[in-house]
Amino acid sequence: MVQSVLCRAFEPRSMPGRTQPASLRTEPRGEERATKYSRHDVEVEHVIAKLPICAPSRVLRRAGRRQEAEQSSAECLDWTKSLEPDRAARVGSQKLGWAPRGRTEMPNQIRRVGVVGLGAMGMGIAQSLLRAGFEVHACDVRPEAVAKITDAGAHGADTPAALGPHVEALIIVVVTAQQTEAVLFGDQGAAATMPRSSIVIASATVSPEFAQHLGGRLEAMGLELIDAPISGGAARAASGEMSVMASGRPEAFARCEELFNAIATRVYRLGDKPGAGSTVKMINQLLAGVHIAAAAEAMALGIRAGADPEQLYDVICNSAGGSWMFQNRVAHILAGDYTPLSAVNIFVKDLGIVLDYAKKSVFPLPLSATAHQMFMHASAAGYGGEDDAAVIKIFPGIDLPKPKQAKSW
Repeated sequence: MVQSVLCRAFEPRSMPGRTQPASLRTEPRGEERATKYSRHDVEVEHVIAKLPICAPSRVLRRAGRRQEAEQSSAECLDWTKSLEPDRAARVGSQKLGWAPRGRTEMPNQIRRVGVVGLGAMGMGIAQSLLRAGFEVHACDVRPEAVAKITDAGAHGADTPAALGPHVEALIIVVVTAQQTEAVLFGDQGAAATMPRSSIVIASATVSPEFAQHLGGRLEAMGLELIDAPISGGAARAASGEMSVMASGRPEAFARCEELFNAIATRVYRLGDKPGAGSTVKMINQLLAGVHIAAAAEAMALGIRAGADPEQLYDVICNSAGGSWMFQNRVAHILAGDYTPLSAVNIFVKDLGIVLDYAKKSVFPLPLSATAHQMFMHASAAGYGGEDDAAVIKIFPGIDLPKPKQAKSW
């Protein structure tokens, strides 16, 4: 069964014989999701379960039950005094169910973290970890990226191997399976230098088979793997609000509670073995690629038919035909800005993973195959390094919006 976990949270469980407060029954919305109480504060839930039944003394006195009133008051007072001071403070001061983001130390938690790959997502992850007080060690093939994060307080490393001995967990934020392999097992790979029982968190979009194989290799070296593809884009990575699709041993997740709290608002626990996380990410990428291709095709036809692009965008965003990808990527088209946040070549790779898996399973995917050909066309035409919205450039005979010029005064 899929276990959806709000990072910084435990979903409150219903308790037999007790009515839950409304604050525990109501799911947060929008930004409130980021303020759901810390998972380690689940102890509050256990405290609630042990609450004595304290009837108001005045009610008992009015009923002529003075002795019971005094006994109830005494029981409540003894229970409160029995709490450790820090627990009593939390129970007494916070609205049960929600609390501001924060950190209370948990036993056996990872505190020294390596990040390899400081691109749009990896840089944001490293920054989020620093803000949360982690000791961060970082490595990238680009010295300027390492310099940027070391200026923010991280420790730089020239190679993954040099980084390995200093960390308890390593987050790998690269693009391909081949790059993941090189980070861990290359000539300067980290796996050989990391302490035993360290945890590798692999976040590239890879095939489920690769994730399973990687887990086996690392286990043979005494290391743990959490198969943890990520989603949310550069902005959410920078703000610590990503979504993580993860699978791995419960013990590894337990040690990484605070780490995931720092980088994500929602972690999906999808299984106890590597591969399940990558399976779900593969399906996500199928939908994302098809939605982007469909959005580009729709806008191209609209422009060719003479519709005003801005008006068309506004209407579709507020109609049944809209989607998150339409709203997000068509904005790039209207701005004439194809600076890559996620490049065309990413979907050449990711939809390739989807189709390879389907081919092995003898499973038809006609929409995925068409979308893949569209991204292949764009890449072959020289747009592979541009934002994935540039797939619209494969359509002939349309005048796309030009880059908006800044006003000169």
